[in-house]
Amino acid sequence: MADLLTIDDLPEGFEYPDEFVRVVELGLTNLEPWWIFDGDLLRRRLVGLQERYPGRRLVPFARRQDNDDVACWDLDQGGIAVVHDFASAGWEQRARFEDFNSWLRQAIEDLIEFESL
Repeated sequence: MADLLTIDDLPEGFEYPDEFVRVVELGLTNLEPWWIFDGDLLRRRLVGLQERYPGRRLVPFARRQDNDDVACWDLDQGGIAVVHDFASAGWEQRARFEDFNSWLRQAIEDLIEFESL
């Protein structure tokens, strides 16, 4: 299994959704161009997002390989926020999804489209 954030790393009251855990357990972590974060890269991105966007509570879980987009759980507004990391605060929001499965559907569409490029 991937090296995800531990209960000590995660914000209080947040747990990974079961559908996310299932995807990771199945090894579906490479949905090119999206990649599920793990290990040190995940931990560094969590800290970086907290530093760059202190007004937001984001828990990253995937990055897009062809740009700086990062998919995160948005603990303030709910659902999934895709942020363009390193953009100026207030300009980072790129997309929003109701839940992980909605994001996953789009990630699969991106995989199909990316393959044809």
